[in-house]
Amino acid sequence: MIPTHLFLAIAFLTRLPVPVLGKLEAPDFARAALYYPLVGLLIGALLYLPVLVFPHAPPLLLAAILTVLWAALTGGLHLDGLADSADAWLGGFGDAEKTQRILKDPLVGAAGVIALVGVLLLKFAALAVLLEHHHWQVILLAPVIGRTLILLLFLTTPYVRAGGLASAVTQHLPRTAAWWITLGGLLLGLAVSSAAISLTLLGFWLLRRLMLQRLQGCTGDTAGASVESGEMFWLLGAALSFS
Repeated sequence: MIPTHLFLAIAFLTRLPVPVLGKLEAPDFARAALYYPLVGLLIGALLYLPVLVFPHAPPLLLAAILTVLWAALTGGLHLDGLADSADAWLGGFGDAEKTQRILKDPLVGAAGVIALVGVLLLKFAALAVLLEHHHWQVILLAPVIGRTLILLLFLTTPYVRAGGLASAVTQHLPRTAAWWITLGGLLLGLAVSSAAISLTLLGFWLLRRLMLQRLQGCTGDTAGASVESGEMFWLLGAALSFS
């Protein structure tokens, strides 16, 4: 029987349909976070479907299909966080309160658009290289690594916004189990590509450093930015090392 918390993680991180879950408490969202990397594995498996349906498609076309499918599966959740974070970093420079206010603004500005285009373009190009060289294991693991970084961020960085689902996750997260799952995900990445995981962790460290400098912690939006940038750095590192 599939655990309720896995369904909750799927519902939170994707647009895939799940059964009605009934009444949920704050600790349920925290326990669901332990399944985030597994949800990433599900996303990775679904990304493999186009190659089964179109086995002879050119790598560039498949890369474009995967890029669009990837965003559709998550409903743009993490991309929205990336765009909001970029806008807040530019518009709220030097003012933590203004940065927080921009993070809550649903409108996307120039910095957000540039960040979205840049990340999606790099992911698309890296996917094309990896598809050309048949490195499907890297693509399969990219969503796993990205969602492992959510756990790593919440384990190592204070959450600065009161209220909301992410606040419930950070307050009630089973830290010992989360650490083991995080280490397992990172070690799996190391086994597949040391160059990719090294670039991913470097990018995560730089982004986290910016969060601490500007916000003294993280928010749900910056967690989304961590996912998108982490997936990009993972794909980019692997593509550069394998090509």
